[in-house]
Amino acid sequence: MDAATIQAMIEQGLPGARAAVNGDDGVHFEAEVVAEQFAGKLPLARHRLVYATLGDLMGGAIHALALKTLTPAEAAARR
Repeated sequence: MDAATIQAMIEQGLPGARAAVNGDDGVHFEAEVVAEQFAGKLPLARHRLVYATLGDLMGGAIHALALKTLTPAEAAARR
């Protein structure tokens, strides 16, 4: 598994989302995902939305995925 594939899957599964994924060992990854779909949702619900885009890869080909999930407004406020 590679970061580019994970990024593409997240962005395809959450239309309009922007994802930045890093991970050098092929099983442990970090991702920052910015999506309007996160508005009004608690962190756990946001993470579940991301995990749903990756399906059975979670816990298999992707051993660990550390997530930062933000709405576009939250991302803009951080800059």
